[in-house]
This record gives sequence, structure tokens and C-alpha cells, in this order.
Amino acid sequence: MISKVYIAHCEQDEPLARELVRALWAVELESFSFLYRKARILSPGERIRFGIRQSDCFIPILTKEGAGSQEVNQEIGFAVGVDQLIIPLVETGVELPVLIRHLQPIVFSPEAYEDALGKLIQNLRELTRLDWLKIKCPYCGEEMTQYISPQEEVERALLAGTHLETKCSYCQKNIHLDPRTFRPVL
Repeated sequence: MISKVYIAHCEQDEPLARELVRALWAVELESFSFLYRKARILSPGERIRFGIRQSDCFIPILTKEGAGSQEVNQEIGFAVGVDQLIIPLVETGVELPVLIRHLQPIVFSPEAYEDALGKLIQNLRELTRLDWLKIKCPYCGEEMTQYISPQEEVERALLAGTHLETKCSYCQKNIHLDPRTFRPVL
């Protein structure tokens, strides 16, 4: 069962990592990104090792800068060393580091990053049970939990170019969700 994810990224890719954290939050998967900033009593190396060991899945974001980052490559090496499940998100044109070159990455272009996040969530759904969806209502701001839409419904919405539909359990307004990331769309 996958419930915790470690995201490796370089400093320049922080916006991409934040988008990934939000997408994982929506499907109730915990990310060690926030823990990393909180556990200041531990050295950065200890926080990294703890985060990777405690995670069920390791996701490196590999842009040109990320693939060249010494820290990201060290994290990849440690994840490989502890036999962690690795699902790389790789920018078009970037070569995978040698230790994970045998893996099938999810390739993205900067303008279609949300498509890659949708593929990642779909793959995670195939590997583990994702039953719940967290949504923050764009109208009243309340956070609610609902059953996640079946994958067939998500695929129909993607093919049709439409949104998923739900209703806020607080203000009762209809909410349109992006079928890739499950984020509300106004």
C-alpha cells in the first residue's frame, strides 16, 4: 500500500514539486516535503535518509537542472540502495541517471506538466488503493473528503475534454474538477 511519497528535486524545480505535492494531497497521499522543512533538529542528510526510508514510493523530478543536481543524484542512489519503488518524472529531452536508466519514466514538457501528474496518479491507482479525494471548495474554502471517481469515469472525462463534477458538501455549489489532478477548476 502506498501512502507516503518522497519527492526528490533541485531548488529550481520547487514549483514543480509543489504542484506534485498538491496533486498527491488531493488523492490523500502524504509527501515528505513538508516534514523535511519541519524536522530542523535533524541534519539535512538525516532528514533525507529518514524521508526516503519511511516512504513507500520515491519520485524524482528530473529536469535538466534536476538531472545534473548532485543532491538529487545522491537521493536517487540512496533510494536505489534501499530498494525503494521509483517512478521518475522526466522532462522531455533529459536522460535518466545511470542508476535508474532501466526504469520507464513519465515524460513531461513544462507546458503539459499536469498531464504527467495525471499519468502518475493513474499509475499510483494501479499500484495501490486510492479511495478518498480531498477537495478544497473554491467558493466557500471548506475542505471536504469524498470517494475518488472511478478510473473509467476519469478516462471518459479526459477523452471528452470535460471536467469531473461534484458538489460541495458545505455550500452545495457545483464544483468542476480537473480529471488529471482532481483540482477544482473555476
